[in-house]
Amino acid sequence: MPGSLRFALYRRTVDCEPVTRGRLELKIAHTQDELEACFSLLHDAYVASGFMRPHPSGLRVTPYHALPTTTTLCAKVDGQVVGTLSIVREGVFGFPMQAAFDISSVRAKAGRIAEISALAIHPRWRKTGGSILFPLMKFMYGYCTSYFDTRHLVIAVNPAHIEMYESVLFFRRLDEQVVNRYDFVNGAPAVGATLDLHEAPALFERAYGHKSGRRNLHRFFVHTELPEISYPARPWHTSNDPVLSPALMDHFFNQRTHGFDGLDDRRKRLLHSIYREPEWTAVLPPLPAEAGSAIALRRHARHSMKCPASLDLPGMPASPMPVTVLEISAQGFLARTPQPLPVGARCHVVAELGSGVPSRVQAEVVRSASTDAGQFYGFRVERPDAAWQRCVAWLEEAAAQASRPMAVPPTAAVQHPKLDVEYLLQV
Repeated sequence: MPGSLRFALYRRTVDCEPVTRGRLELKIAHTQDELEACFSLLHDAYVASGFMRPHPSGLRVTPYHALPTTTTLCAKVDGQVVGTLSIVREGVFGFPMQAAFDISSVRAKAGRIAEISALAIHPRWRKTGGSILFPLMKFMYGYCTSYFDTRHLVIAVNPAHIEMYESVLFFRRLDEQVVNRYDFVNGAPAVGATLDLHEAPALFERAYGHKSGRRNLHRFFVHTELPEISYPARPWHTSNDPVLSPALMDHFFNQRTHGFDGLDDRRKRLLHSIYREPEWTAVLPPLPAEAGSAIALRRHARHSMKCPASLDLPGMPASPMPVTVLEISAQGFLARTPQPLPVGARCHVVAELGSGVPSRVQAEVVRSASTDAGQFYGFRVERPDAAWQRCVAWLEEAAAQASRPMAVPPTAAVQHPKLDVEYLLQV
């Protein structure tokens, strides 16, 4: 059958009617029980598909789940986890699929990337017309576009499933060639694909806009509000929702599995550079003796943000220049700018750190980097104002809570480094 007809048949099967109202809940998995249920569901689905060998723990936990740049979503029916997926934004380990796929064509485009991984639906709910899958996908779509600072999605899926992603969700293959052995899923074959979330609404409207009710995936994804979705509450414009505490890290990576055993020294050092307090050191994999003193620690912890700002630089014709603040610390910030800036320049910055909470500070450009994603600059803030201090204090308290025995709610944020511009904010 021609591809166009196969794709049309796939789209005719779309049924995005959720489970009976009141029974379904969609949220970030943040408790030990929720994470355990997600990892157990994933394990059973991957073992059944041949994507992993059975593990004595009955869980599938990867090193990416240890990073604050990974968020695990779950779907619960009557309090039981029946669906899960993980969103992996680029962090210190890169992406799982990078080991087998070239994503340079996606990197060349504007906007941040996230890999959609670890998708599993309970067998009981796999043939219910998408009553779990599509609400979970809608949650992922809304979270990526509004909360996770993501424009491009990338996936690595079995060749048997790629046409569903191409036809229904309009993913485009990275390459027509199939990777015959993808080690991340036990050597099974895989195909890589990508979706631009800025283009997705128009694609969905052309394919589904004329359909009615539960068949209209465009209306469901873009316009329908599901009360079953619990988005994270954020008083500031943070862009990550890490949930692991040292106790949870120890439980999943040391007690239930040995998830750190395969890490090389470089990745161990990167983990220690993220989680620096003594409570974390006790549960992270030990470093070689010579590596302990080699970790360069910043004087001030930095925290992930995504907030609009304007930069007024005397003498520049484009002033004030709109910029995006990506990270802040007690006395500095990292920003992406549309135009080059001279290192050493002093400027006035107005940043909206939270909804209706402007901060006005004087800053100096101290470092720069040019990447495929744009121009990035590290700034030193000369005299943080009250709003800046309140924001950083809240972020630091959230990070401190993550080091305490109780798991934190999914509204907290902790610091994390970035790959391309890791060295920029060292003030």
